[in-house]
Amino acid sequence: MAGMSSLLAVLDAGDAQPAAVELRARSYELLGDLTGRTVVDVGCGGGRAVAELAERGARAVGVDLGPEMIAVARQRWPAAEFHVGEACELPLETGSVAGYRADKVLHLLDDPARAVAEARRVLAPGGRIVLLGQDWDAIVIDSDDPETTRRLVHAKADSLPSPRVARRYRNLLLDAGFTDPVVEVRTFVLTDDTAFALLRRITDEQSWLAEQAERARTNRIFVAVPMFLVAAQK
Repeated sequence: MAGMSSLLAVLDAGDAQPAAVELRARSYELLGDLTGRTVVDVGCGGGRAVAELAERGARAVGVDLGPEMIAVARQRWPAAEFHVGEACELPLETGSVAGYRADKVLHLLDDPARAVAEARRVLAPGGRIVLLGQDWDAIVIDSDDPETTRRLVHAKADSLPSPRVARRYRNLLLDAGFTDPVVEVRTFVLTDDTAFALLRRITDEQSWLAEQAERARTNRIFVAVPMFLVAAQK
């Protein structure tokens, strides 16, 4: 559980950032009025978004692939509903939800289109879908060695199943038959310890990290992460 605890600590720290709080709130707004209606948060992790959606009056359901993560979510938010399940095979009836939300999920899937088709299955007619996440090939890092920086960012992206899916959100939804897509981009600008923590997730190349550590020490670290939000209707 030590690994789970450290992962939760990273997730909690990220969730608490003002920009992340604002981004989640905007994703809820894009789902429309969900008062008294069912919404599913896919890849719910520790369940924070499920709890926040419930606070807004929705019947919120969280689904995550990890049983340990779902156990944590149930412990943290005992009044909410959580299920272990896959994005491509949701434990939900056809047409049973009014809203579908997936935050930083599709880049982890080999076939994001299958997940979008599954979202369309569980959504009722008129239901809304919101996808949000970063494009792993579009992270901006200030560095004295731009060539190495490009190589490391691309290498990290290429290690993921679908690293550039965020730029495809709109077309994925159109291809699946969703209508009236709305696209927004919010950029996270990181200039503190959060920036260095992200860079350590990108690479363990010590010589490159040493420069970034010195930048962090002298208040010169700069990382910008564009976050893509796309909403559409069934």
